[in-house]
Amino acid sequence: MSAIEVFFNEFAAFMWGKPLVALIVLGGLFFMLYSRFLPYKYLPHAIDILRGKYNKAGGHGDISHFQALATALSGTLGLGNITGVALAITIGGPGAVFWMWVTAIVGMATKFFTASLAIMYRGYDSKGHLQGGPMYVIREGLGRKWIPLAILFAFAGLMGTLPVFQINQLIQIIRDMVAVPAGLTSADDHFLFDLIAGLLMAGLVLAIISGRIQRIADVTSRLVPLMVVFYVVMTTILLVMYAENIPEMLTLIVTDAFSGKAAAGGAVGAVILIGVQRGAFSNEAGIGTESLAHGAAKTDYPTREGLVAMLGPVIDTLIVCTCTALAILVTGVWQGDANGVSLTGSAFEAAFPGLGGYLLTVMVFFLAISTMLSFWYYGSKCTGFLIGAEREHYYVWFYVALIVVGAVASLKAVIGLIDGMYAVMAIPTMTSTLLLAPRVMERARIYFRDLDKEHERQDRDSSN
Repeated sequence: MSAIEVFFNEFAAFMWGKPLVALIVLGGLFFMLYSRFLPYKYLPHAIDILRGKYNKAGGHGDISHFQALATALSGTLGLGNITGVALAITIGGPGAVFWMWVTAIVGMATKFFTASLAIMYRGYDSKGHLQGGPMYVIREGLGRKWIPLAILFAFAGLMGTLPVFQINQLIQIIRDMVAVPAGLTSADDHFLFDLIAGLLMAGLVLAIISGRIQRIADVTSRLVPLMVVFYVVMTTILLVMYAENIPEMLTLIVTDAFSGKAAAGGAVGAVILIGVQRGAFSNEAGIGTESLAHGAAKTDYPTREGLVAMLGPVIDTLIVCTCTALAILVTGVWQGDANGVSLTGSAFEAAFPGLGGYLLTVMVFFLAISTMLSFWYYGSKCTGFLIGAEREHYYVWFYVALIVVGAVASLKAVIGLIDGMYAVMAIPTMTSTLLLAPRVMERARIYFRDLDKEHERQDRDSSN
């Protein structure tokens, strides 16, 4: 391993240490307790909002509540739900899954606050277009003396949402599961195949992102629900086949979370750290990137978007990640030598011999593409904040070039940099959210009070 790879890997390990874990988890617990669990009570209302029951003409923003959630989910529903869960189990043991669940539950409260702030404190970019996201929350909500914190988020967001990890893992699974078995390339000499595949993926992403957030939202709002249903159905069939192992594996997840016996090093602390880290990568609660998507929602009611955002950790961690974890555990492949995306592939191949690898490849393809679409949007917004919205179009070509580079190169150093920058993003996001939490609850209490009065009125009218 080169010196630069060691440096960035150590940087990522340092950033994802105990202080950041405490900031994300304890910060989420604070939001839960400070809100007195009030947002959780109104989760059914979030479903009504998604269904368009409260969509009316007017309101600032570019996309609907549903499209905002789909765009945010397309950034979280990706390789983190497949590769990330496999890594969590490989390094932290089955108990890491339990701490991913904990991160998701407290992360729901965090997302309520961060997404509400993304609407409350939208700001105008240098071209006069209304934007949302942590850097605008900091600038508009905390004042210009906090601008260095906003710049820190924008820089970390720009670096943390580079596409190299997604494209590298996507090309790997296409090559290993499809191309090599079909004789299209070899396991040892695959540069030309990787290059051609990378160019094709770059062209596909470029064609979609040329339509900006509206086209991305349109693609993801169609793609994400389809992929979630496809993956859940595929995993459900697998779990039915191994149903007798499910109770034992669920028990193992809980007991190992507090014993750490299956973790590398055998320490409970290692289980918690890896579980929280992978949970944060899975649902991005407290990281701040999802606020860039929710900040584009067409609404003037911050509490509504906060409630919608709470559904994100439910879908991507409590449902999709749990599906992946159980598939890996009940089939027993987690005790073998495979790791990363190959471990998940082994689980589905064990259940569907000769077909499982292809099914997972289809899933990874669409999830990786959707993640890269959302990551481009996040990176371009951060670029616009740093150097001006009139110059952010330069980022398109930088991003597309990195897709090609990521397809053909082993980028361990860059992946360490991306992991570390994800952690850096949490610092300005959580700091600003903690400082502005009272303003969120002030607006939320008014909204919930008016909503309850409206429901009481409707009940009286229906009874009459």
